[in-house]
Amino acid sequence: MPDPGVRTPLLDFFRRGEVARDIRLQAAEGGVAPRAHEQIALLMVLLDDQDPDIRAAAEKTISMIPRASLEAFLARSDASAEMREFFAGRGIQPAAAAVHEGDAPLVDLGGNLPADLGVDPLPEELPEGEEARASTVQKIAALNVAQRMALAMKGTREERAVLVRDPNKIVGVSVLSSPKLTETEVEAIAKMANVSDEILRMIGFSRAWTKSYAIVHALVRNPKTPVAMSMNFLQRLNDRDLKVLSTNRNIPEVLRVTARKKVVIDK
Repeated sequence: MPDPGVRTPLLDFFRRGEVARDIRLQAAEGGVAPRAHEQIALLMVLLDDQDPDIRAAAEKTISMIPRASLEAFLARSDASAEMREFFAGRGIQPAAAAVHEGDAPLVDLGGNLPADLGVDPLPEELPEGEEARASTVQKIAALNVAQRMALAMKGTREERAVLVRDPNKIVGVSVLSSPKLTETEVEAIAKMANVSDEILRMIGFSRAWTKSYAIVHALVRNPKTPVAMSMNFLQRLNDRDLKVLSTNRNIPEVLRVTARKKVVIDK
């Protein structure tokens, strides 16, 4: 398998072989379009798919990317050395000068949403209230998996808050790949008791997100966070938060006991 030298939640999901064929095929055809570097990495991974149709589709999509766009992408700092080496083998070198680094994919041939969903015109902040949320949930329920993935990457904050709890894990993973996702949203997701432990694990493994004390604190307080991960994060917490955790009966007992011991030792 061509190693793209990039790790993201969405890519890891594809690497583990947990993605249905129709979604892999749509990704190979350019229809699953997150950030540019993630899309290129995904196409490289799909070049080694077990399905020959998917391999052929990924190859065709790569060949459709304008050479100038690809050369400009390879000059970016988020293009990995492995990507440059891979395309060098195909006679494509980085452009001479660095270019603006944006989130737009290099090719977007699918993953379209129904026109009446109004992804682009919607404000990032939707009106609060049960009626607004019910309307959002109703619209999302009418979408298939590929469309929910597209909405997870392109939609609003309100829509992401619903989609991150989708029963199909790859939809929630797509939320984590959204270029619009903010640190505040990640903290809110880390607090959710009804989100899958897979989502919490991916947040916990992200160095970028776990630089935030608030996110680490939220993960430790979430009873669905894997215990081993929460134990590792305990050392990051201050005495005040450890003391509160030591009496929090919503978290596993081993965490409460360990937090209590750390408060005593630190004294």
